[in-house]
Amino acid sequence: MTTEQMRVPEHTAGELKKEFTLRSAFTIAFVFISPIVAIYGVFALVLMSAGPAGWWAFPIVLVGQLFVAGVFAQLASRWPLEGSVYQWSRLLAGEHYGWFAGWAYMWSLMVAVAGGSYYVASFLPVILGTDPFGSTTKVLVAIAVTAVVTGLNAAGPKAVKAFAVLSLTAEVVGSVVLGAILLIGHRNQPWSVVFDTAGTAAADGGNWVWTGLFAAVGFVGWAFVGFESAGAIAEEVVDARRNVPKAIVASLVAIGAVVLFSGLALVLAVPDMRAVVAGTVQDPTAETAQAAMGSGVTKPLFVLIVIGFIASALAAQTSASRIIWSFARDEVLPASGRLAALTRRGQYPLTAVLTAGAVSVAVLCAGVSARFYNTLVSFSTGGFFIAFAMPVVALLVHRVRGRWVSGPVTLGRWGYPVTVVAAVWVVFELVNIVWPRSPHLPWYENYAVLLAMAFVALLGLVLWSRVRGKVARLSTPQDPQGGF
Repeated sequence: MTTEQMRVPEHTAGELKKEFTLRSAFTIAFVFISPIVAIYGVFALVLMSAGPAGWWAFPIVLVGQLFVAGVFAQLASRWPLEGSVYQWSRLLAGEHYGWFAGWAYMWSLMVAVAGGSYYVASFLPVILGTDPFGSTTKVLVAIAVTAVVTGLNAAGPKAVKAFAVLSLTAEVVGSVVLGAILLIGHRNQPWSVVFDTAGTAAADGGNWVWTGLFAAVGFVGWAFVGFESAGAIAEEVVDARRNVPKAIVASLVAIGAVVLFSGLALVLAVPDMRAVVAGTVQDPTAETAQAAMGSGVTKPLFVLIVIGFIASALAAQTSASRIIWSFARDEVLPASGRLAALTRRGQYPLTAVLTAGAVSVAVLCAGVSARFYNTLVSFSTGGFFIAFAMPVVALLVHRVRGRWVSGPVTLGRWGYPVTVVAAVWVVFELVNIVWPRSPHLPWYENYAVLLAMAFVALLGLVLWSRVRGKVARLSTPQDPQGGF
């Protein structure tokens, strides 16, 4: 029995409908990564960590993620299965290994939805012209945003595609057009500023590379995830073996080009770099745009930001629901029968969508306690790289043992070195993200990512102990590639 023939439970309500083309799969992956989210979500953190020279963190992470995208493209071509990371990991290294890879990925996505909704709640007062929301109000608004995202997903793939196209327009205006205006007519810094640390604390302490640049690389790691989402919907994509790999790589390349351009334009347009690095500027992206084009640009810019964050959350929830559905199809979650059901007309996993939304709301409810909420949100970045590392490392083991068989899309002789570099990169970035490099913070904040990972891992162990018998039964001794 080959890995493609491994048993899939027969209780599902039917096959998923192929609603996505190459273009729509690309669009969903593009808006998941989102140049607006990528830039505006981490721009201030990058500058405060490493100064304007922190811009180099963007190309560093982009190159590293392109190696990962190359690996994922090969895996998606071989196994174009709903659930991506989960299915790839289990087919490479066994059911239990795959279960935990999928668990990490599932939670990273659902926490990312909660985080995106929370950020939207932070931007809305500027748009509405009201005072900033209090902590409880912000959580309630974030829950309402999550409900909107879930409602769009519950309406089906056509609604998801329509909103993704709207967001793509917002991304172009909010990133490319704004970047061009700033770069052409409002450059306040010399080109050499990208080699200036601007007096960051890390530079003053003599360890700028580790505590400055590497910290920025960790933040930017969060900005370049989501390209793999095209693989999470693979069974809904026409000619998935060829189109999904193209969408994975093309979305990351396109996002990378936009982010590098927009990020550079913003760095060069900052009026007072020292103030931004010192952290005295509350929102450097908005204030830079306002300084260049007047106060009237602030609200339209924030509307575009909100659309970008909602679209990113929508795509993340789409991926999370497909991971849940893929788990349920394999009968390795409680209530798998209900979670694996598809709607009769649209043939998409509505129950899985609602479940993903409910978990994100639960995360937001925990956000009433700011410290606990921040700890959970911190997990999302590290969780993504754990989920990425598991199939990448598993594929490397297969290549070392000479057991890998490529699909229609292959890198040929470059496949092995690309996999090696991707494995080194994801392990480095994971260590970089979780490393407690801020001793001045309280211990629970300094170790926030590790604490969040431990919490989710413990929760996973509890659930896995209930379903491990079903997980084990998916494996077959006749499968020549099941497990290391």
